[in-house]
Amino acid sequence: MAGTNPRAARVAALIQRVIASSMEAQLHDKRLASVTITDVRVTNDLQIAKVYWTQLGHDGREQGERKRAKQALDQAKGRLRSLVGSKAGLRLTPQLQFIYDEVPSEAHEIEDILAVAHKRDEEIAKARETAQYAGDADPYKHPEERDDDEFDDDDEYDEYADDLDDDDVEGNGIGVETLEDDAENAADEATGDR
Repeated sequence: MAGTNPRAARVAALIQRVIASSMEAQLHDKRLASVTITDVRVTNDLQIAKVYWTQLGHDGREQGERKRAKQALDQAKGRLRSLVGSKAGLRLTPQLQFIYDEVPSEAHEIEDILAVAHKRDEEIAKARETAQYAGDADPYKHPEERDDDEFDDDDEYDEYADDLDDDDVEGNGIGVETLEDDAENAADEATGDR
């Protein structure tokens, strides 16, 4: 388990500094010229230190350079451990495990994918500028708009409205005469003539 306590984090930071500075000043190995220590994780019991590294390689030769750098790190493991022990002042120096860090290369792949997606978005935006609707721009009817095609002239509309009024009143069981009687009764009640 990776270290979660503060002491393991301090030891990990110290190991990272010692290994990074020792690779330049102490080892003098050309295979490690472009190696970078990206992270160190120490277990809580301070027994194992996983050292993550990456390398900036030349195009087409990354695999071979990475393999040679891994061999150089494995050969220098004992010397680096003794340097860490002398600098850290620990009773037990953690065992070093070198692990190639895939995160930077995966990050480049993600950046490439995002660049392609951004280019597609730009192409779609250009296509939208000249695009036209297949039908109306707004196919929905809005209630505030009156459809003038429904009635050709005002006379047809008036006839339709009159028919509607008569049908509605008669369809509800209320005749026109009943409404007039109700109006007279209401007027009589108001005047007191009953």
